[in-house]
Amino acid sequence: MAGTAKGGRLAAQQNKKKYGSDFYSKIGRKGGQMGHTGGFAAGEEGRKRASEFGAVGGSKSRRS
Repeated sequence: MAGTAKGGRLAAQQNKKKYGSDFYSKIGRKGGQMGHTGGFAAGEEGRKRASEFGAVGGSKSRRS
């Protein structure tokens, strides 16, 4: 049953039983708190860089 929707529901049910009903919100919170970089386009310099690189990619696009 691994890799099926039913297997996923059973795994989620087991995780909640083992670790508490808020298991997924806990791990989501931990992941959100780990980020410190702000992403590719963070800040003024990043937006400029994203715009420049987007223009480069757009000029190389093979679509008409």
